Amino acid sequence: MAKIAIMGFGTVGSGVLEVCRRNAASIARRAGEPVEVKYILDVRDFSSSPDAALFTNSIDTILADPEVKVVVETIGGTRFAYPYVRQCLESGRSVCTSNKEMVATYGAELLALAKEHNVAFLFEASVGGGTPIITPMHQCLAANHISQIQGIVNGTTNFMLTKMKRENMGFDEALKIAQQLGYAETKDPGDDVDGRDACRKIAILASLACGHHVYPDNIPARGIRDITVADIQAAEKLDSAIKLIAWYNEGENGQMAAGVEPMLVSNANQLADVDDVFNA
Repeated sequence: MAKIAIMGFGTVGSGVLEVCRRNAASIARRAGEPVEVKYILDVRDFSSSPDAALFTNSIDTILADPEVKVVVETIGGTRFAYPYVRQCLESGRSVCTSNKEMVATYGAELLALAKEHNVAFLFEASVGGGTPIITPMHQCLAANHISQIQGIVNGTTNFMLTKMKRENMGFDEALKIAQQLGYAETKDPGDDVDGRDACRKIAILASLACGHHVYPDNIPARGIRDITVADIQAAEKLDSAIKLIAWYNEGENGQMAAGVEPMLVSNANQLADVDDVFNA
């Protein structure tokens, strides 16, 4: 039986535990053996939880157990996630993460560390949600030269733009609904609406395309705060839609450019018809 640990027990971490249990039979069939969550790392008190026995507040508990070979990181951010992931890789444990900030900032370093210790650092879920793009880029398209990427990679802003278009809804009202549904952060939705989330994702994809680390701090990003219903109506008159597009272009002599910004997308382009929380 394979034993794994989950680091962080918020929305994503609890979802990982639920999926591991609900799909236990199919996971075991595909993995070749049953997979069991042995530890959950979280500093909060879960003593009243039915799974209280699984919780630990110290990374050392996981690192000291030779049975744990795979760790799933769902903490988010970089303050704790990055050093914990480093320690896991250095100790010979594979890591799976959806943390786009950590991957965009430290991905090259963590991949090199994983290679050095003969383990895996997997981050498919960091871009595209349920849309597989990272594995196809570095495996299925390994023999191809990727010179351009354009995509909708932030579901929250796509949902808001869809609301604004279909219901003539202003930015503030669309944001409020996105927050109520849990798509946007209540305290600070800036990562989504100001383009930082999409910026981290295109940094990851650009790095895969060009073969060296592209840092998100070097990519200009502009979100959708200034988009109005009048803008969307004007776009419709031009037979277009407004979408927050993350893009990468390779120029001549090895030069490259990348960015995130609201764009007019012609209705003839398949991205124009991608609505709600979907990516493309």
